[in-house]
Amino acid sequence: MLLRLAYLDVANVFALLRLLPVSSRDNDAEILALRHQLSVVQRQLGPSRVRFTPGDRALLAALLHRLPRDVLKRLHLVACPDTVLCWHRDVVARPAVPAPAPGSAAHRALDSRPGVATGPRESRMGYRRVHGELLVLGVKVAAYAVWEILHDAGIDPVPERSSTTWAGFLRSQAEALLACDFFETVTLSGARLHVLAVIEHASRRIRILGATAHPTASWAAQAARDLVMDPGDAGCRARFLIRDRDGKFPDLFDAILADAGINVVLSGVRMPRMNSIMERWVQTCQRELSDRTLIWNLAHLLHALREFEQSCNGAPAASGHRERPPAPATARAPRGSWPNRQP
Repeated sequence: MLLRLAYLDVANVFALLRLLPVSSRDNDAEILALRHQLSVVQRQLGPSRVRFTPGDRALLAALLHRLPRDVLKRLHLVACPDTVLCWHRDVVARPAVPAPAPGSAAHRALDSRPGVATGPRESRMGYRRVHGELLVLGVKVAAYAVWEILHDAGIDPVPERSSTTWAGFLRSQAEALLACDFFETVTLSGARLHVLAVIEHASRRIRILGATAHPTASWAAQAARDLVMDPGDAGCRARFLIRDRDGKFPDLFDAILADAGINVVLSGVRMPRMNSIMERWVQTCQRELSDRTLIWNLAHLLHALREFEQSCNGAPAASGHRERPPAPATARAPRGSWPNRQP
């Protein structure tokens, strides 16, 4: 970091010397051109964030921290003024203790301490604990240097060593996972209908539990009973059901599933990626069915959903995962569907 900061300082000094013979008019034109280029880069990045190295942060903080806050707000910066001031406080507060080189006393102390050299899976010592143990041994090293050593060795912080990630949970429990969600569609008369669907993570088999214009607590509870009593689930060993925090799900919905041995797992607030498989299917249904079909009424919607459900469950999986083939569609139609017309 110090070498990078020295290089940036020297490069900017030479850049300042090159600007001395330039007139103010040329400087203004160059500033406007740089501002426009910065706007183009920000537009191309979109929601992505610009990553600054510690040397870049220190240089920007040294150049801009003396400017008043109102002047900083008028500048066209990638980072907001509060972030720049935070960088400056970080640089000032951090002690100028160089990181120990490999083979130094700090490294030797880390390797010699019992429980540290054995790796994170056998030790519950955090970075601060290791730093304190080094101080007891008489090794003077900064806390951030200990963090860099352990981070380079692939040792995560203590809370992340034994915790299970969400992706790991989905992979390990795929055979026993269900996911459900509500989505809406509008008929030609303007009535808004709510559809409840469930998908199996392992086989991607979809089931439409029903549709209604008024998703009351009793209707949702009956949908939960239909889910646990469906004869087509004889081979399903569901233990978990993922759903969002929609108010349409009453407490009785979770209680019925709990009595059947299915634990309800709530996704995070405004985190649809936690239920990504269900959300992806909902988008597919809306794109291929709702956006291309003129729905007359509830019966027409249930008939269209039954046909789409059979199409999804009968089509081969397009992904490369080793999934079970979808189960054959049952003859039972959703309540209120159109009868098959005889020729």
